[in-house]
Amino acid sequence: MPELSRPQTNRLLAALPIESQQRLFDHLELVSLPLGQVMYEPGETMRYVYFPTDSIISLLYVMESGASAEISVVGNEGLVGIALFMGGESTPSRAVVQSGGFAFRLLAQRLKDEFNRHGEMLVLMLRYTQALITQMSQTAVCNRHHSIDQQLCRWLLLSLDRLPSNQVSMTQELIANMLGVRREGVTEAAGKLQKLGVIEYRRGNIRVLDRPKLEQLSCECYAVVKKETDRLMSYRPGIALQDQLASSLENA
Repeated sequence: MPELSRPQTNRLLAALPIESQQRLFDHLELVSLPLGQVMYEPGETMRYVYFPTDSIISLLYVMESGASAEISVVGNEGLVGIALFMGGESTPSRAVVQSGGFAFRLLAQRLKDEFNRHGEMLVLMLRYTQALITQMSQTAVCNRHHSIDQQLCRWLLLSLDRLPSNQVSMTQELIANMLGVRREGVTEAAGKLQKLGVIEYRRGNIRVLDRPKLEQLSCECYAVVKKETDRLMSYRPGIALQDQLASSLENA
């Protein structure tokens, strides 16, 4: 718990320059986010933004029929509530806690005030937004063109990247809701992974035993999202942008 009580556990907060940290950190509130909690519904005006530490938030689109599908996940690499600094104040998506844990909460106006300084916070937020858009776009392509088996692998890998362990607590029914597929499809896909020795599944708990194999079985969508997220979030305040672009090209 002591580590999770540090704002720097979140990559965005850790990347802020000292001046921004001094202005914001005293106003951060550590809150517990239990599994399944709905953080906001479509169209609701957001009062806070959330910076997860060890929790994962799923952003979903919900149809009139009640059916839903996940469009992105947010963990310790980002924040929930980009609509606040993009000018929208609300979004047509629902935010649900996919993996319980903790997050730092900040009043919306304080984030806007820092964003409007046109400093490092603005650059970081825009780079993160681009990473999130990449994830949303790739998820749409994946859901259209790849099998449930591949989608499950992608989903597990994205979740693992945002958790401190190799375990994901999630029932097959909830996974099916996230992916927008039938539960039977998830059950079959999870069964295949278990027979291959890639995962172990017991009563709503998935433990990944062979991550390299899981990456092999996943489609290219996971690698595309991870590469772009790592590239965009490697930004370090205080270093000239052209130097960082050169570094990104060297590492590409």
